[in-house]
Amino acid sequence: MNFNQFQQNIPTIKNARLGGLEAQFRLAPEIRKRYSDDMIKANNPKISAVLALFYPDVNNETRFLLTLRASYNGTHSAQISFPGGKKEKNDLNLEQTALRETFEEAGINPKNVEILKQMTDAYIPPSNFLVTPYIAVSNSTPIFKPNDEVETIIEVKLADLLDDQNVVIHNMTTSYMKDIDVPCFKLNNYIVWGATAMVLSEIKQLFDSK
Repeated sequence: MNFNQFQQNIPTIKNARLGGLEAQFRLAPEIRKRYSDDMIKANNPKISAVLALFYPDVNNETRFLLTLRASYNGTHSAQISFPGGKKEKNDLNLEQTALRETFEEAGINPKNVEILKQMTDAYIPPSNFLVTPYIAVSNSTPIFKPNDEVETIIEVKLADLLDDQNVVIHNMTTSYMKDIDVPCFKLNNYIVWGATAMVLSEIKQLFDSK
């Protein structure tokens, strides 16, 4: 999708009904589906926010930003994710959290970003995070300045997200599950799964249903 088309779709995106958990669970591992709202609340999750930032590339093709996390001694080491993180005391709201984290991790100035829509929260059991995603747009091609939390900047074409052939099943073993088939996206030759895939599934439905 070229960026002019994306811009024409912005009013529809803003007003579109969210697919919610039904859309997220299409790309959710089975373990994620076992948590009710009451169970999540009882776990007193850490509150965080991420940004799904759409922008034009040098050829005016619409892309969005993902990052490959740097390796570290933690649950989400070397995973694919949106820029984002935990809400800090000085953040006025979660929208500000998402913008701040995107600036810190990728160097994107919040002044160049317009928030379009808040998406459905996604729960991450292994780290006990409740993530609020936001769709946003930058009308210019970003110049990325990743910090040391980011191993690689991943620029994905929106057209690739919308291509059903990129929804696949991948067998995975992690610290909390072994030899499990997991639904995921294959984007830029990366396997994108878990909460990031769940959020992308809801975003994909926004475009599929407009």
